[in-house]
Amino acid sequence: MFFMLMFLFSCMTFISSRKHLLCTLLSLEFMVLILFSIMLLYLSFMKFEGYFSMFFLSFCVCEGVLGLSILVSMIRTHGNDYFQSFSVLQC
Repeated sequence: MFFMLMFLFSCMTFISSRKHLLCTLLSLEFMVLILFSIMLLYLSFMKFEGYFSMFFLSFCVCEGVLGLSILVSMIRTHGNDYFQSFSVLQC
């Protein structure tokens, strides 16, 4: 129940933080960590092996790296990480 409440709070944080890209990436990473802990708790409770959790964790690391690379490229091209200064229609 505690993990579900934390996941709902992280979803609310993700929805409400629309100003900076870094805040949204941090809330996404928090959601992924909560999902990882829920999955690890479930797998250990059902006495399954933890191999799937390692695959999930490696994909989460790749997701974090892609998000940080988008953040770095956005800061290099636009100078900040505000969503208002970024337009999808610009080349």
